[in-house]
Amino acid sequence: MKLSFHGATRNVTGSCHLLEAGGLRILIDCGMFQGGRHADEENSGEFGFDAADIDFLLLTHAHLDHCGRIPLLVKRGFTGEIITTAATRDLTKLIMMDSAHIQEEDAARASRRRRRGGHSDIEPLYGQIEVLAALDFFGRNARYGEDLVLNDAVKVRFINAGHILGSASVIVEATEEGNTRRIVFSGDLGNCGHAVLNDPTPPPESDYVAMETTYGDRQHKDLDASVAELVDAIRSTLARGGNVVIPTFALERTQEILFHLKKAIEAHELPASLTVFLDSPMAVSATTIFQHHAEGFRADLRDDMLSGKQPFMLPGLHFTRQTADSIAINTIKTGAVIMAGSGMCTGGRVRHHLKHNIWRSECSVIFVGFAAEGTPARKIIDGAKQIRIYGEDIQINASIHTINGFSAHADQRELLEWISHAGRPKTIFLVHGDYEKGMSRMQKELEKKGLAVKCPTLNSEVTLN
Repeated sequence: MKLSFHGATRNVTGSCHLLEAGGLRILIDCGMFQGGRHADEENSGEFGFDAADIDFLLLTHAHLDHCGRIPLLVKRGFTGEIITTAATRDLTKLIMMDSAHIQEEDAARASRRRRRGGHSDIEPLYGQIEVLAALDFFGRNARYGEDLVLNDAVKVRFINAGHILGSASVIVEATEEGNTRRIVFSGDLGNCGHAVLNDPTPPPESDYVAMETTYGDRQHKDLDASVAELVDAIRSTLARGGNVVIPTFALERTQEILFHLKKAIEAHELPASLTVFLDSPMAVSATTIFQHHAEGFRADLRDDMLSGKQPFMLPGLHFTRQTADSIAINTIKTGAVIMAGSGMCTGGRVRHHLKHNIWRSECSVIFVGFAAEGTPARKIIDGAKQIRIYGEDIQINASIHTINGFSAHADQRELLEWISHAGRPKTIFLVHGDYEKGMSRMQKELEKKGLAVKCPTLNSEVTLN
């Protein structure tokens, strides 16, 4: 049995792990690298394995840094079966199509510049045709807690990770030469007490665990306090006569913020006339998918949805799919809450809204999610005085708020609680974290408990005894 690591090693993106067990080559996630200086090279480079040799891909959830290279995997020869939950399947199609569209647009724009200089065109990593081809390889839908047989020696089970709708931790049980080993891949773990999703399901006792460490060095703010901070930031901005820009991830975070805004309006903490723009075609589509998967939510919310209620719809909510509608928002100088992707400000419509609002002292920018090193969002959060947007240096005069209580990731306390259920694994492999922060701190905490811990490097391989 062998396990190798081809992404999310000592960083927080590009999740991709290869398990060779029971005569199978099983890939867990195939995500895109984001934010770093070398992300383009990492995404277009070699996987570290032959795509044609992979028998199964087990997908933990639909975030781009976990699913974003699946079309490239197929393009390079993968013909196996992709297994994931039904909700993740629906959301992944949306995420990959959006990624392909952005890549095609970026490649076309760069190619026009290159042609003027007498150079050849640039090809996207993959396009929408490759996404459609990849969708053909999605096979069985996994249900939480049910075993799926891959062959006579290997079975897998998906359990709720509580991170986003459809997210899962993956348990693999493989038998070789009469010895059965249980390997758990955490995927991204959610925090407990989430207003929308169920808490993560603890893992069983395991021989080996690969665990994310995004927030392995800190505790999140209390959720109620975070909601109050969000409401206060919006109220104070409205009082100053400005707009609020919220860079959002299309999946889960957008829907959670809409849920809390609706609750605040119902509680008369925000005006019923509050104008909210959801300016992200992907987020609009994702919200519709959320409405179709009531089975993924907490019991009370699920019952409300099944009875016809719409917990993510506000009286003053406007969906903007068309570019012209998005541009029109920039003529609004006061009283608007603008939610737009991407959450790390690496692309998408939010960059236009930042350009028009971040230089205005009466406005606010509210970050409600993780921002990787090297991304524009992280630079703003870390106190940059100006930010370069579409070739122009824009002064940062708006009020900047960072509210960590909405994080879709478990914090240090919750990670330690989750791993405590795995018994005493032979090795815990730490992945998907900043090595200097969450990962190294989690390593120290686990080693204090006498546990064996490793922080793999890219393309490293270990034998599982």
